[in-house]
Amino acid sequence: MGQVERLQAAPKVYHIISIKIILRYLKDTTEYGFWYPKGNDRIIQVYTDAYWVGSVDDRKSTSGATFYLDGFLVSSLSIDQSSIPLSTMEVEYITSQ
Repeated sequence: MGQVERLQAAPKVYHIISIKIILRYLKDTTEYGFWYPKGNDRIIQVYTDAYWVGSVDDRKSTSGATFYLDGFLVSSLSIDQSSIPLSTMEVEYITSQ
């Protein structure tokens, strides 16, 4: 998904095919979801990183993040940057209800 997102400005035929495959997968998995039992503690983890060297496609640095709930990936993102980040960070939040 991250690679497809990055190429949406000038998509090629194979990008459109990839998007159709992703959408077909999402359509076939609409019955899946999350179930959160009441009263249990939740662990939310967020990991971020930066690729300082840059993408071979556009030579921009790339920043990304992944979000976990109780050890399961729930979301991720990837962003091309116009500048180079100088550090990375790992943060872990523990919440309880």
